[in-house]
This record gives sequence, C-alpha cells and structure tokens, in this order.
Amino acid sequence: MRILVADAFPEDSLTALTEAGDECRYLPETTPERLGESLRGCEVLVVRSTRVPAPVFAEADALRLVIRAGSGTNTIDRAAAGEHGVHVCNVPGRNSTAVAELAFALLLALDRNIADNVADLRAGRWDKRRYSRARGIHGRRVGVLGLGDIGLEFATRAAAFGTHVHAVDKPRRDPEVLERARSLGITFLPNTEELVSTCDVLSLHLPLTEETRGLVDHELLSRVRPGTILLNTARGELVDEDALIEAMETKGVRAGIDVFTHEPETATGTVESRLASHPNVYGTHHIGASTEQAQRAVAAEVVRMVEAFRNGTVLHCVNEDSLRSGRSTRTTAPTGGAS
Repeated sequence: MRILVADAFPEDSLTALTEAGDECRYLPETTPERLGESLRGCEVLVVRSTRVPAPVFAEADALRLVIRAGSGTNTIDRAAAGEHGVHVCNVPGRNSTAVAELAFALLLALDRNIADNVADLRAGRWDKRRYSRARGIHGRRVGVLGLGDIGLEFATRAAAFGTHVHAVDKPRRDPEVLERARSLGITFLPNTEELVSTCDVLSLHLPLTEETRGLVDHELLSRVRPGTILLNTARGELVDEDALIEAMETKGVRAGIDVFTHEPETATGTVESRLASHPNVYGTHHIGASTEQAQRAVAAEVVRMVEAFRNGTVLHCVNEDSLRSGRSTRTTAPTGGAS
C-alpha cells in the first residue's frame, strides 16, 4: 500500500512499514492546505497533530484509512471521512503514561512554585521566604474527571503520593475499571458538582464531545474551593477560558494547562493567550504525549494497525456511524483483503 506519514514518526517504525512492502511517503512538515495534494495515490494517512479537514477527503483519490497517532480525533473531520468511505482510527492508551506524568508534574510544580523558583534563580534573585510556603500534596483530595486509561494512570500516581482520589460514579462502568479503582481506594461521588465542591485538586481526562465542550464554565467554577488547582492535559475546549481567568482572579484558583483553545498549528511560532500568560497558570506547549517512550509505543501500534488493515481488519475505528450512512462509492476494502 501507499502510505503518507504527515507528522514526525520514529525512523525504525518507518522502516518496519517499508520492510513489510509498503511504499511510505514521509512529509512531516505537510500543512492541512497541501495535504490533499500530497495524498494523491495514497491509501493510508498517518497523522499526529496535522489537521485533516473535509476538503482533504474530496481531493484524496485513493484514501481509505486515516490513523491518528494518538487518542483524540477532534482534528479530523470524521463525518466527511465517512461520506467518502474512509475509516478514521485512533491509537488509544499508548500515550497514557506520558500524559499522566505531565499532569502530575504540573501539580507538583504548582504546589512548590517550581517555575517561579527557577525564573528567580536564573535572574539572580534569592527568595527562600517566599518559596518556603507550600501546602504539599499528601492528604489532598484529588478529583479525576474521566477514568479512562490516562485518568487511571494519573489516579495511580496521585494515590501513590498519599492523596485521597475521587471520581464521579457512573452506571455500567467496565468491571476492570471498577476493580482498579477499588485497588486505588478511589471514592465515587454522585455527580460532577459534588466532586468539584469536595476536592481541592481537579484533573481533566475527558474526550472532547458535545457534552464535555465547555464543561468547566462559570457555573461549575462557582462551586470550586478557593485555591483549587485545576489541571487540563486533555482538550482546551473543555474549559471556558474566560470563566477560568475570572475564578483565578476571584478565588485564587491555579491551573496547570497543556492544551489551549487557540493554539498555533505549527510546531513553532507565537501565541497570544490571556490564559497562558496569566500568573496563576503554569502552561506547557501541548506536549503531554511527547515523550520518547510514548511515541515509540504509539508508532508500534500504528505499524500493527497498518498490517491488520492490509489483511482486511480495521482496528480502533471511531467513525463507524458515518461510514454506515456515507454516500460514497469509494471502496474501503484493503488491497488483497476482505472488508
């Protein structure tokens, strides 16, 4: 098959694809505007951060599979893909450890004012009196919103540091999730409102859906305790940024944030964000999944998914509904395999 890899990808995983007989085009600097042209003749597209808007699917004449080398697929127009008979798949769970590590690092950094410590020392300022004040993590009540792979990894780290972990009780949870939650001593509360009013650390690990968009709004933030720490390493759109800024200024809320509503589409550039520049925010550059360990784990799964597709099996498809209702006559069966 012809494969376009349109983002950074480990060299040994590219080699694994070519050794299996695939023809790989590696264009990590491709822009969304040039993506359709670059895809001419390609059956598989692998992306990480590159957006895949609707026009790409009309222009890509042979495309049958898009793999997002990560868990979220909000950067891909899944409905348009379905209309053109293109499977959209993600790679769930493989970057969970990396994202959880960053979320917990932000929590520790906020509690001990690490970034400000470093900035003052680099500027030649010594202020032990100021930086000796810290609440500490042990014994705090931590609310985890979203007990998927990443949320559970974060909860594991929080429990290991002696916090009391809480989550929202939901019906029909997977028994394995419940068993792991019990082993971590997670306390379940009946709803999100009670969770945020009970806990003084809140960590978001939810997918972006119509139900979760803007979840952290003025109303929810009105219930949080003064001085609460909010962590968001999931999706920027989960948070009403203006509401969060107001809560930081009126209730002393602090935030560790890796994702913002409006981010540059390129790896380097400039950013204008009231939230990112607020003194109560420790922000990072959407790097949650960007460890070598995570990228190698994701890449290995991508290789496995391509091999499965070559043999007629689609793994981790997230747009089955739009595929069923799609109007395109483009074939979705991999070359040499059954659909």
